Amino acid sequence: MDNFTYCTPTRYLFGRGTEDETGRLVAEAGWKTVMIVYGGGSAVRSGLLGRVCDSLSRRGITFVTFGGIRPNPTANPVREGIEMCRLSGAQALLAVGGGSVIDTAKAIAAGALYDGDFWDFYSGKTVLEKALPVGVVLTIPAAGSEGSGNSVITNESVGQKLGVRTDFALRPRFAVMDPVLTETLPWAQTAAGVADMMAHIMERYFTTTPGVDVTDRLSEGLLMAIMDSARRVKAKPDDYDARANLMWSGTLAHNGLCGCGRKEDWASHGLEHVLSALYDVTHGAGLAVVFPAWMTYVADRRPEKIAQLGRRVFGIATEGITDSEAAHKTVEALRSFFKEMELPLTLKELGITEPDFKTFTEDFHRDKGNPYRGYYTLTPEDTEAIYRLMQ
Repeated sequence: MDNFTYCTPTRYLFGRGTEDETGRLVAEAGWKTVMIVYGGGSAVRSGLLGRVCDSLSRRGITFVTFGGIRPNPTANPVREGIEMCRLSGAQALLAVGGGSVIDTAKAIAAGALYDGDFWDFYSGKTVLEKALPVGVVLTIPAAGSEGSGNSVITNESVGQKLGVRTDFALRPRFAVMDPVLTETLPWAQTAAGVADMMAHIMERYFTTTPGVDVTDRLSEGLLMAIMDSARRVKAKPDDYDARANLMWSGTLAHNGLCGCGRKEDWASHGLEHVLSALYDVTHGAGLAVVFPAWMTYVADRRPEKIAQLGRRVFGIATEGITDSEAAHKTVEALRSFFKEMELPLTLKELGITEPDFKTFTEDFHRDKGNPYRGYYTLTPEDTEAIYRLMQ
């Protein structure tokens, strides 16, 4: 196990009706004026935004609202939000929505205190050291952004989807999590969220670091809980306990706990970011295509951890077969689960009918370096081969 520092200062308020406590949390944080960031009309139609605003008003907190954030959030709304944030004098950002809304709020929080363009943080031009504080009212269990110090934004003008990672600066001060709010989500959105949170765990699980039994077992248990809860939600969408377990799993998948003391991979997220930057595909759906392809390629080259995942999570009987054979059985079990969740399994099913593998490969290594050093080191030849396995 490697040395590590772990800090998760986010305060979680979890359960039925907790969104009505948002005003109290904002007041206790000492914020007098906040900027509310939200997505499409569902937050308005459901009455959630109104309840949050009422909760703030009861505490004498002033606010401005900034809506219309779309999935796969882009740079221009961030820049508009930064301008509004500065003009309003907001002391904090309050994200009401899922990962795209939260990541946008974080980007605004970072840019509001910076003289240059916020994209400098995402492109690696400069290091993010301070930002306005962020609070969250979560509506979609998927990205885990409510508990992480990370944010991912697409800059359409340069065709890049990049992230910034911080230990503390972008971690929300609080996250309000009511599983009831997720009961009306379309199944496709829930399923994509399941793939996303599973991918967050597996990016950490596939490691070259030895002696990480605790985080291995944490990851395996979470993956099993996610799959069980997802099946229960699919069968009965208003199963509160299944929704609650799925929502909390999404947070634990990406708040850093599963990655303590171990090197992480993140190749599959990088491979998917290329696709969603070019085609605006749903991130979780893209990961359902990408991750099995990456695992298939690696199964013949570094199979040990994939085989272990198969034994412990999918119940693959590995006696008398090689690790590579066990790893391939694991990939098939994962694909079978994703199919059960009605997720896409190929580029064609994602709507990508004429893939440009050379461009995909070039974009990946432009953003992630050449070679990309993770659980298995990827050269351009490796990367293109993985993309071709997605057909």
